This record gives sequence, C-alpha cells and structure tokens, in this order.
Amino acid sequence: MFRRLDRISFVGLALAIAAIMAGQLLEGGRLSSLFQPAAFVIVLGGTLGATMLQTRFPIFMRGMRMGSWAFAAPAQIPDDMIAKLVNWAQLSRREGILVLEKQVAREEDPFFRKGVQLLVDGADSERLREVMEVEITTYENTLRQAARVWDAAAGYSPTVGILGAVLGLIHVMENLGDPTRLGAGIATAFVATIYGVGAANLVFLPIGRKLQVHVSQLISVREMFVDGLTGIANGDNPRIIESRLLGYVARIPG
Repeated sequence: MFRRLDRISFVGLALAIAAIMAGQLLEGGRLSSLFQPAAFVIVLGGTLGATMLQTRFPIFMRGMRMGSWAFAAPAQIPDDMIAKLVNWAQLSRREGILVLEKQVAREEDPFFRKGVQLLVDGADSERLREVMEVEITTYENTLRQAARVWDAAAGYSPTVGILGAVLGLIHVMENLGDPTRLGAGIATAFVATIYGVGAANLVFLPIGRKLQVHVSQLISVREMFVDGLTGIANGDNPRIIESRLLGYVARIPG
C-alpha cells in the first residue's frame, strides 16, 4: 500500500490560513498580533492533554499517525483489485483453486494473504466470508476509533481557547496599574480564542472527517476483496464476478 499526495488538502489549509491573515491586514491589523506563544501553548497543550485523557494510548498514537492520511492517503486502487480478482477467477476455472497458492506469498497485507490462504485451503464461501468479515469489523472499529481522536480534539479546542481567554483577562486585571502590560494580556486573551476555534474548524475537524472517508474506502476495498474470493470459491463466471465488483466503484461524472 503506497501513499498518494492529496493536493487539495494542502491547498485548502493554505487558503484557510491565508484568508485569516488577509482579513487581519484588511482590517488594518498587524500579522504579528496573531502570533502569541502563550496562547499557542495553552490551546495546544490543553487540547492535547484532554484528548489523551479521553483516549487509550495505542488508539491515540494510531490516530496521530493517521493524521498524515489527510495529506498523503494510503492508496488502494479498486480497479487494480478488480482486475486481479478477475484474473484469479479465470486461472482457478482453468487450472483449479490450488493454482492460486503461489499468490499467497505475493500479498503483503496480512488480511489479503489470509483470505487467499483460506481460499486455497478449500474453505467454502460462507465460512470464508464469515472469517474475513470478523477481521473487517475489527479493523474498521480500530481505524474509526483512531480517526475520532481528531474529532475529540475539535471538541475540546474551542473550550480550551476560552480558558486561554479567561487566563489572559485575569492577567489584565492583575496589571491594571501597569498600562505597559495590558496590551499583551488582552492580545493573549483574544488570540487564544482564535487559536481554539480556528484549530477546531480549520484543522482538527476537517482532518477527522477526511480520515473517516479514507477509512470507508479502505473497508470498501476489503469488502470487495472478500466478495471476489467468495465468487471464486463458488466457481462463479469471471464476468459475473467482475460485474458484481464494479458495483463497489463509484463513478463520478466529469
């Protein structure tokens, strides 16, 4: 499974940041006003801590690693999978199921390797589907829990931003007698809110939604694979198998 760059994610993130900065300049403000280390530490640290408290460590780490999928997604091409399964169906009809034994070692993913091995070992279609669907369900649950780490961060971030704003206002109230320190406190207060709301709606939530899309695609490819194997196990005509598998592929006009 290789990675495919998702250019629209880079463009979207850059556009969102550029729009905020342009708006700041159009309002007559300075870009330097948006850069407040204290606000950044409060929002990032608070959001990260709350998300870690909610999630088990293995799921949290997997969710963090999956974040890169928003920009470089794991690419599994359904058309290639269909072509491979149809070719296997043709081989098995001509030479028997055992001819696929050499395909087992060629599959890098344990899921696909297990499916071919079950087929070669003579598992009937119902048993094969039953075993493989358990694997799919476990795999899907794990990935979706990991993807929801980003949704959790999106939920906590705005609230932590408000906490940062309150802390900034407390700092302002403590220094009412020193006008030179009021500006920094007020800036931290408002920028913390911007960081919290902005991170939730421009980063965390979009990444979480895109991860869910990628998870659905990965599950669809696995279901397609199992459907193809059961067709081969039943001895279905390769054309019928191909026609059924094409139903998994969404064709978007234009």
